[in-house]
Amino acid sequence: MTSRPAKPGSISLALQGGGSHGAFEWGVIERLLEEDGLEIGAVTAASAGAMNAAALASGLATGGREGARDTLAKFWRAVNNADGRNGTLFGDSSVWSSMLQPDWLKATPAWRWAESLGASMSPYEFNPFNLNPMREVLEKTVDLAAIRDHCPIALFIAATGVRTGKVKIFGREELTVDHLLASACLPTLFHAVEIDGEPYWDGGYLANPPIWPLVYADTPDDVLVVTLNPFVREEAPKSPGEIMDRLNEITFNAALSAELRAVAFVQKLLDEGMLQETARGRYRRLRVHAITADRHLRDLSMASKFTTDWAFLTGLRDRGRKAADAWLAENLAAVGARSTVDLKAEFL
Repeated sequence: MTSRPAKPGSISLALQGGGSHGAFEWGVIERLLEEDGLEIGAVTAASAGAMNAAALASGLATGGREGARDTLAKFWRAVNNADGRNGTLFGDSSVWSSMLQPDWLKATPAWRWAESLGASMSPYEFNPFNLNPMREVLEKTVDLAAIRDHCPIALFIAATGVRTGKVKIFGREELTVDHLLASACLPTLFHAVEIDGEPYWDGGYLANPPIWPLVYADTPDDVLVVTLNPFVREEAPKSPGEIMDRLNEITFNAALSAELRAVAFVQKLLDEGMLQETARGRYRRLRVHAITADRHLRDLSMASKFTTDWAFLTGLRDRGRKAADAWLAENLAAVGARSTVDLKAEFL
């Protein structure tokens, strides 16, 4: 194995959204923070990725690396407790959930009818007071003032403009709870989040996560993309649930695929001498790395993105730690030297 350099350098993290599957990113970040000499210089994120980015930034601003690990753990524990049971009334309900919602039941006409009925109602109807437990979770665990005033890393948080149909990027200096809730606002569950008179939905629809802000900002050239939605499935879906799961994955990967395709095209033109590379300008060479859901989360369904049992969340964290450990062992030496993802082969 190639020996690891003492100071491999800095990376930008690109964190995808995916509900409670974001706990996988918790594990990835936790493991990266333990690697001496590897610095996180920027985070670009959407939805659940934005929550992890905020917890990371808050912890770094108030307590360094150890503070970041503690804040991430507190955030995900608060997510687990947000149902009001504090995870103790019936203990860990993951066993009961699997018993009451088996795959055969979800495939029945009655179950599909109930899902259709639920989908026919607007959150403005079934949630008229716009209750969102994530607001309290963020207010309790993330220090937004510290992020704005003392955070040592750059942040780029994506949201989707409802009226404009355009992506909106919020930076560290302006970040509030509303910006984070906007980035994770699923329109089937919550009212659009209004900021400065503009309504916003989940950033994952148009940028999941956004890559282009890294091209123009003073951020590390190495970008580690962490995905929560598999790009590839070996078998075509056939049941209604499988079809909806796959459609969801394709939809939330589309923006990232398009951005990586653009990065690959620019790098191809740079390689062929048709463009001139600039340090922080229009044409910049990014070194791209990835920890993907294809290898580590493909056994999970879309429905599990709403599961917040502590055993499930910590299991995802452990998967993330294991994935990051494998990535470090295989690819850390490439940081600062070369990409470990063949963008031309994957996206051109």
